Formats: sequence, structure tokens, C-alpha cells
Amino acid sequence: MSRSIATRTGDDGTTSLLYGQRVPKDHPQIEALGAFDELNAALGLAKATCPSPEVRVELERAQTDLIALMGELACAEADQARYLASTFVRLDDAALARLDAGVAAIEAQAPSFAGWATPGANVHAAALEVARTVARRAERRLCGLPAHGRSVRPLLMRYTNRLADLLWLMARRAEQG
Repeated sequence: MSRSIATRTGDDGTTSLLYGQRVPKDHPQIEALGAFDELNAALGLAKATCPSPEVRVELERAQTDLIALMGELACAEADQARYLASTFVRLDDAALARLDAGVAAIEAQAPSFAGWATPGANVHAAALEVARTVARRAERRLCGLPAHGRSVRPLLMRYTNRLADLLWLMARRAEQG
């Protein structure tokens, strides 16, 4: 017997966090998770349009990092100790260092910033810009969680901010071919 994606448990407007706690689908934590899910999909589009194997690997690494970030965000505040004791992969300082290295590498190439306000020089650059704007939305949702009682590790905020910076620089590089 196969299992269906249509569990019908969300028909009442609720969804589950990592360890089963039910919350409304418009809960701030779910909004943040949804924004990061959209970012993951936008990175997938940027990856699919990318002519460079090296950049595709970099984008895929960011997607892997986002999966770890989303796992941490999917846990209720009350279940943080349980999450920390689990074997789930967590975002670490090395992930942030990879983004910082990516930013430094592109900045060392001194890309032109001309035309940055009107994206669309090519499909790949436009896909990176969409990913960047979704990253900024995810960042805003993440930064809003403490006001709703959900603590956020500072590393997650730094990572999200830096990822958006890197995507902006990648788009500048992509515009120039």
C-alpha cells in the first residue's frame, strides 16, 4: 500500500512542526519556513539556468544548507532541547565562511554594478535576482520570529543575509557573461 501526500490533516488550516506540534498555516514560523522553501526552489531555478558547473555546485551547496536551516526552524521553541540532542545536521560557521569566501571571490573580480536596478540581462542573472529577493523575504520572516516567541540562532540570520549578498554579486557576474 502506498502512502498519499494528501493526509487531509491540514484541511482545518493547521500544519505540523517537526515533532508534531500543530500550528495555524499562517503562523509566523510557518511563514518563515515557506519563504525558505521558496528560496530553495528559486535556487533550483538559478541552478538549472546556470552554464557554469562550479556555480551550480555552489548553488546546490546553498540548497543543502537551507535544508539544515529549515530543519532547525521547523522545530517548536519548546522542542529546542530535543532538536539539539538529535542527529539532524545543523548550519555551522563553515557554511557562513563558504558564503564569505564566495563574496570575496566575486568582489576580487571587480564586477560592474551598472544596470543592477533593472534585472534581466539574461535568464540566469534574472533567476539569481529572483533568488536574491526571495532570500531577503526569508530574512525578514526570520528576523520577525523572536517577536513571536521563537528564538533564532544569530548564525541563521548572518547566513541568510550573506546568502542574499552573494546572490546579488552572482547576478552581477552573470550579467557580464
